[in-house]
Amino acid sequence: MAAEVVEEVPVADEERPLLLLKDITKVYTMGGQELRALDGVSLTVNNGEFVAIMGPSGSGKSTLMNLIGCLDVPNEGSYQLDGIEVSSLDEYELAAIRNRKIGFVFQGFNLIARTSALENVELPLMYGKQTHRTERAIAALERVGLGDRIHHKSSELSGGQQQRVAIARAIVSEPRLILADEPTGNISTLQSEEIMQIFQDLNDSGVTIVMVTHEDDIARHCKRRVEMRDGQIVSDEAMKDRVLAADMIEQIKQQKAVAAKGR
Repeated sequence: MAAEVVEEVPVADEERPLLLLKDITKVYTMGGQELRALDGVSLTVNNGEFVAIMGPSGSGKSTLMNLIGCLDVPNEGSYQLDGIEVSSLDEYELAAIRNRKIGFVFQGFNLIARTSALENVELPLMYGKQTHRTERAIAALERVGLGDRIHHKSSELSGGQQQRVAIARAIVSEPRLILADEPTGNISTLQSEEIMQIFQDLNDSGVTIVMVTHEDDIARHCKRRVEMRDGQIVSDEAMKDRVLAADMIEQIKQQKAVAAKGR
């Protein structure tokens, strides 16, 4: 029955907000005391945006990411994802929404060890019982620049390459939304810029991306910055002096070339 509810959702409307959160409250009970992780948060994200969510530890950004990703539901308030009221869905319905609407990219890559890049990327398609899995997985890997690494296992890939596999896995189902949680936290500066270039290219093609990061230089690659403190949004503005990853990659390579000549 839950699956039927999900299937009855109307086709995506490009003009309505992709994410619409109103007066969201999330309270956890710890040691007999209530912790208000989110306190009346309202947020709208339109199709095609690239949003950075920032804030110190305990600000509520991770809780907000979990709610946006349908990994949890609020105690109070309304959350609509692509026109679906998420706040009242059960676990089965939330899982169905995640599989159809959202792609996840995590700091720790979350790849299956001893499994090839191709097999890792095919997984979401297997869960969704979708067809042409191999062809679609190869296309996703080629899109992130790993067409020549499809049979390499995770242990045979660098950190940056593993994150590319994770991005390919996130986009293979063609989701409406990509959620990235500290996606550059475990890789080098150059690899970080290469990952951000992939995200910028995806966004330029119309993919909506919401990214949690504590790194200001990474957030500057996004088009919009949302700052959180104490469970509330304290600022929400367009990114000024936005950084293009392609320019940064060229700059880093030039610096390395100069340094190599000086040795």
